[in-house]
Amino acid sequence: MGYKILCFGLICILFAFYIYTPMPENIEEPWKVRIVDAAIKATSLMSNPCIERITSLKRFDELFSTIIKLDYTQPISDENVTVMDTTFSDIPVRLYLPKRKRESQRPAVIFIHGGAFVLGSYKHTPLDLLNRWTANKVDAVVVSVDPRLAPQYQFPVTQDDVASVVKFFLQDKILAKYGVDPNRVCISGDSSGGTLAAGVTQLIQNDPEFKYKLKAQALIYPGLQVIDLSSPSHQEFEHGPLLSKKLAIRLASLHLTQDKALPQAMMKNQHMPHGSMHLFKLVNWSTFLPERYKKNHVYTEPILGRLNPSYSILLDSRLSPLAVNDSQLQNLPLTYILTCQHDVLRDDGLMYVSRLQNVGVKVSHDHMEDGIHGALSFMTSPMYLQLGIRIKDKYINWLEENL
Repeated sequence: MGYKILCFGLICILFAFYIYTPMPENIEEPWKVRIVDAAIKATSLMSNPCIERITSLKRFDELFSTIIKLDYTQPISDENVTVMDTTFSDIPVRLYLPKRKRESQRPAVIFIHGGAFVLGSYKHTPLDLLNRWTANKVDAVVVSVDPRLAPQYQFPVTQDDVASVVKFFLQDKILAKYGVDPNRVCISGDSSGGTLAAGVTQLIQNDPEFKYKLKAQALIYPGLQVIDLSSPSHQEFEHGPLLSKKLAIRLASLHLTQDKALPQAMMKNQHMPHGSMHLFKLVNWSTFLPERYKKNHVYTEPILGRLNPSYSILLDSRLSPLAVNDSQLQNLPLTYILTCQHDVLRDDGLMYVSRLQNVGVKVSHDHMEDGIHGALSFMTSPMYLQLGIRIKDKYINWLEENL
């Protein structure tokens, strides 16, 4: 009996050590963040392959997805906004249509949710509220997109779904149907949704076949490249809070393959294939990162050709909107980027700000000094974060002023 108690105590200590992450001093509501962070790490641990074999638990992505689905909501209209689910080009979308009468055409926002191309939905309550607030406050038609996700659907299905929705929406007859001004359309997204928004924006703005161009793009703590995974933020926030480097890579790699060799190589920054060296200068943090974020970090190039077979798909700019030439950035529209200080993806957004400003794109940048990744997903009970509310307010205020 004493032996069992000792073993149980040891397991509890190891478990607590595993899920513990020191919190930066300036984080607001640290106890809430610590609880959420511990829950995420515990979920990751419970879906560890070793434990999975013992307990018959689902794959870790399925486990996360099941938990998130507990907070899904139906399309419920209110006194200000009509909410409905439909499809655009066979892709599910949720529409938010302001009820107030208006003589002129409305602006529109196309929103793409995050979740590392694996998790999430427009049905997630915090994002449903975000889009509802956007429609009411900005008096805009909001189109929230539910593209097909990995691992069931891998790259480039998710990207193609988003592009199809945008192309469908920008038709004259669809814009007229919803009373939308074709010159006042913005695309936005958080996290991997920001990746998708940035990639589709580049496609539309640089493709002469699109009659209408986007007026603006809004990217909230976006991931914008998979080429170099050793920037200062990748190193400083390797263990989170909330989004660790390992979890981000583990999820995002499912977008490409279920081969475990790829995430292992990505953790070591040895995943890029031969023939990709020309991309390094486009994502070189020692060039594009503001000095205050470089600190004492020393730049080293990713190591090439360690994966067999190699993944030439990693060269595709739809995975790395940051890694395109200046000529493809010059035509981009008015841009809003929000970055968070304590975020493993922080430097992607900061570098995109620099690169866009360098080619003359008008950029508005908000940096949350106490920010953490994914805060928009925690704007409702039982674990809402004031940070999420502040990010929501900054985003919607920018849309009000610029759209």
